[in-house]
Amino acid sequence: MIKNYRHIYNSLFAITIIGSILFCTNNAEAAKRTISSIMIDAETGDVLSASNADERRYPASLTKMMTLYITFNALDKGIIKMEDMLPVSRTAANRSPSKLGLRAGEKIKVKDAVMALIVKSANDCATVLAEGLGYSEERFAQTMTKVAKELGMKSTTFKNASGLPNKAQKSTARDMAILGAALYHHFPQYYKLFSTKKFSYGGRTYYTHNHLLKNFAGADGMKTGFTNAAGYNIVTSAQRNGHRVIAVTMGHNTIKSRDKQIANMMNKGLNKLTLASKMEAPKLYAELPKQHTHNKKIQANKKWSIQVGAFSNYAKARSYALNIRKQAQIASVRQADIDIEPTKKGAAVIYRSKIIGLKKNEADKTCNSLKRSNKSCIVVAMTKTPQLAMAESKQ
Repeated sequence: MIKNYRHIYNSLFAITIIGSILFCTNNAEAAKRTISSIMIDAETGDVLSASNADERRYPASLTKMMTLYITFNALDKGIIKMEDMLPVSRTAANRSPSKLGLRAGEKIKVKDAVMALIVKSANDCATVLAEGLGYSEERFAQTMTKVAKELGMKSTTFKNASGLPNKAQKSTARDMAILGAALYHHFPQYYKLFSTKKFSYGGRTYYTHNHLLKNFAGADGMKTGFTNAAGYNIVTSAQRNGHRVIAVTMGHNTIKSRDKQIANMMNKGLNKLTLASKMEAPKLYAELPKQHTHNKKIQANKKWSIQVGAFSNYAKARSYALNIRKQAQIASVRQADIDIEPTKKGAAVIYRSKIIGLKKNEADKTCNSLKRSNKSCIVVAMTKTPQLAMAESKQ
């Protein structure tokens, strides 16, 4: 009997020591973490505020936004349907929490897997989608990284579909803002799913981890994330008075501090955009003749853009601009940035495709070449340089 008590005591002592080590490790990770944040105007991509936005760090479950982006793309192209049944592998079933608790050999609808990612942040469902679309999670992660680069997420590498710990899986707040903007603009028909507050499956109801949906007026998405190494992360979006912001903050020690900071950021951003729109002065002198400068040096130093088209669809506008840039005869134009500029026209939104940041002679030569090929274009002096291209790619 004494031996049994000694065995129990030794086991409890070991558990206590392990717990202490883990507690100290977690505290050490928390102590050395900094906070990364960024907020953009969702319609223009303009950066409204940023702090350590390019610091590479662990995205945790923000990773699932890319899993969903690729899934939405497959749905949009008809490769899969919401009602399709996907098999659950042993690998998927063995994923650590958070998860639905799927069993190996059963099947789950694409729709249920998608909702489980959005609301429950289910790691088993992330693997199910990855294996269903990529044959293996490793191959799917390679696609995730490739798509990230195409979207302009220059500092992001994915190694799995869920955000479970992997030292090589890193991103930045800026890249996550780009991904959030891409989800909003490219898949508006699916973006609305991010506002879902609860989801039922297998007789249980799961509630969203995104408390901003309940506590912040105008919030309608997107995703939270946490691991010990990453801290508490969030990408979220909100709209008020016809304006929308997308905000990211990463590396917080508590949910409360994360949510407080993101709420403050979005309040300031939305108020700033509302105030700016009210203070726009009417163009009282629009009909007066414009003054022209003959200073060639000033003109040469200006940044110019080429507007190559206007479309009703963001993805088409981006695709067309990328194609035009790829065919440009001037090397510097082929390396230039793309800007997709949304402009309201009545009740509709028109997306203008632009190649930006050019010298005047580069813009003129490229536009003249396009016109000779019966393609329309306009050379325009840039009044401001976009600080964040929402879907930039060097193809």
